Amino acid sequence: MSNLKISDRFVKPFLSQANLEVELERAEKARQTVLNRSGLGKEFLGWVNLPSQTKAEDLQSIRKAAELIQSHSQYLVVVGIGGSYLGARAVIEALTPEFSTPETQKKTVKILYAGHHLDADYHFRLLAFLENKEFSVNVISKSGTTTEPAIAFRLLLSLLERKYGKENIKNRVFATTDKSKGALKNLADEYGFPSFVIPDDVGGRYSVFTPVGLLPIAAAGFSINKLIDGAKQMETELHATPSQDGNLACMYASIRNGLYALGKTTEIFVSYNPSLGYVSEWWKQLFGESEGKSGKGIFPASVQFTTDLHSMGQYIQDGERKLMETVLKVETPKQDVYLTEKTDDNDGLNYLAGKKLSEVNQSAMLGTLIAHKDGGVPCLEINVPSITEETLGELLYFYEFACAISGYMLGVNPFDQPGVEDYKNNMFALLGKKGFETRKKEILSHLETI
Repeated sequence: MSNLKISDRFVKPFLSQANLEVELERAEKARQTVLNRSGLGKEFLGWVNLPSQTKAEDLQSIRKAAELIQSHSQYLVVVGIGGSYLGARAVIEALTPEFSTPETQKKTVKILYAGHHLDADYHFRLLAFLENKEFSVNVISKSGTTTEPAIAFRLLLSLLERKYGKENIKNRVFATTDKSKGALKNLADEYGFPSFVIPDDVGGRYSVFTPVGLLPIAAAGFSINKLIDGAKQMETELHATPSQDGNLACMYASIRNGLYALGKTTEIFVSYNPSLGYVSEWWKQLFGESEGKSGKGIFPASVQFTTDLHSMGQYIQDGERKLMETVLKVETPKQDVYLTEKTDDNDGLNYLAGKKLSEVNQSAMLGTLIAHKDGGVPCLEINVPSITEETLGELLYFYEFACAISGYMLGVNPFDQPGVEDYKNNMFALLGKKGFETRKKEILSHLETI
C-alpha cells in the first residue's frame, strides 16, 4: 500500500458523483491503454515498468560513478534542460537542507546546474566560480545538439581542458545520452568519458528513474535504491488497482478532467513547503508538455503558500473562476519548532504558546482550503506523510502515470512535443544556422510588417 492519499472533500461541491463516475470510466479505459501500450506514442512507454525492471547492478554502476565524483569534486555541474534536469533537481532540492554547516558541506558534493537557459551573466559567473574549484560535469542529452545544454557543455569542457588538460578529464565528465548515436555519444567515445544510456523508449520528462535523474541524485548523497523502491511500490499499486477500486492516478486524472469540462482550465500546484519548489517545476513541465496540444489542455501553474497568499492570494480568491487547485500536503516535518509565551505579548501571539509551527502551517492550509472552496475554487488534496526518497519515488511515478492517463482522456499524444520545435527553428534561422536561410528571409520579412 502506497503512502499517498487523496482527499476530494473540497472538490465535491463542484463535481457531482455522477460526473465523477463517468470520468472514472474514461480513466479506466485510458489506464488500460497505457498498460496495453495501444495508444498514441506507445513507442515511448518504457517508463511504465521502469522501476520494477531496474536492475541492482545498474544502480550499483550509478552509485560507483557517484562515489568517483564525490572522491575528487566539490561540485557536480548537471548540464541539461527540461526533463534532463528537472526530475533530479526536484528530488535533490526536496531532500537537501536549506542551511548546512561547514562540516556538512565538506562531506557532500554540491549540485550546480547549467544549460537550462541561455543567460550570459549566469554562465559567466558559473565559469568564474569554478575556476578555482574541483568539479565534474554530468552532461545529459539524447542527441547532444539541443542548443542550451550544448552551448553550456562546450564552455565547461573548454574550462576543464584548460584546468586539468585534455588527457586528465576522463573521470570528470559523465555523459548520459543515446546508447549508440548522436553528437554527445560520439564525443564521449572520442574522449573516453564514462557513459550512461537514456533508453530509446523513455522521453525526457518521464526519465527521472533512468540515469538521467539517478546519477545526480546519487552524487548529491541520496539513496537511489530507496527512490526506486518507492516508485516500484506505486507502480505495483497503480497497475493492479482498477479505477473503481480507488486507483489514485485514475482518481486524480478524473477529477482534473471533470473540472476541466466545467470550465476550470488552469490547475494550480500548491505546496506549503519551500523545498518542494522544483517538484512543482517538474510537474509543470510534465503536464504542460504532455497535454498542451491541438488547442486542448489544462494550464499548469504553481504557487508557494503561505508566501504567495500575500501576492497571488487575492486573484485566487476573487479573480476569474477558471481555477482548480491541487494541494500537496506534507503531514509531518523532519523537524519542528515550538512557540513560547512572552510576558509582555507585544506581538499578540501568546495564544499560540505551546503550539508547534507545523500546527500553525496546517491551520493556515486548512483555512485557505475552506476560503478558496467558498470562493469558487475546487481544491484537491494529495497527502504524503513526509519528504523522503521513498515518498518522492511514489509521488513522481504517481504523477507520471496520472499524466499519461489524463493525456489519453484529453485525446492527445502525451509523449510528443511538436510545438517545442517552432521556437527552435526560428532561433536557428536568426543565428544563421546552415539550412535555415529561407526561414530567416521569411522571418525578417515578417518583422518588417509588424
